Amino acid sequence: AVDMVQASVSHNRLAGTLRGLHFAWPPSQEAKLVRCERGRVWDVILDLRPGSPSFMRLFAISLDVEQRNALYIPPGVAHGFQTLVDECTVLYLMTDFYRPELADGVRFSDPAFGIAWPLPVNSIVERDRNYPDFDSASHVLRYKLADERSRTQ
Repeated sequence: AVDMVQASVSHNRLAGTLRGLHFAWPPSQEAKLVRCERGRVWDVILDLRPGSPSFMRLFAISLDVEQRNALYIPPGVAHGFQTLVDECTVLYLMTDFYRPELADGVRFSDPAFGIAWPLPVNSIVERDRNYPDFDSASHVLRYKLADERSRTQ
């Protein structure tokens, strides 16, 4: 069983809106369960856990209200979505409380990942648009240091 401690809702008016890709550094153990409560979104996860067999691999799925499907996102995996229709509402259930000092992300258009978003991006917040290029070596080092530090506290 997984305990969900926080819920968030994202309402997006326009098709083509992009949110993410967000993740949390250790010691956060934030996993998410994401579901589209209204409309349809293209949901993308990116494994950023060093040592994982799927490190730097993507998975994408369409979430929509008719299918009533959901996606579980483990800790250390980045998440983002693009709305495919106007008026989309996405529900997030999280296993850890949001800690801004651990929150981070990777850019939706980073060539390191080559994500093929289904629509042109017509709305994105500045933070998500301006994440720097991903550097695998520095990410692995920072992740391992943060993980080691959290184990010794």
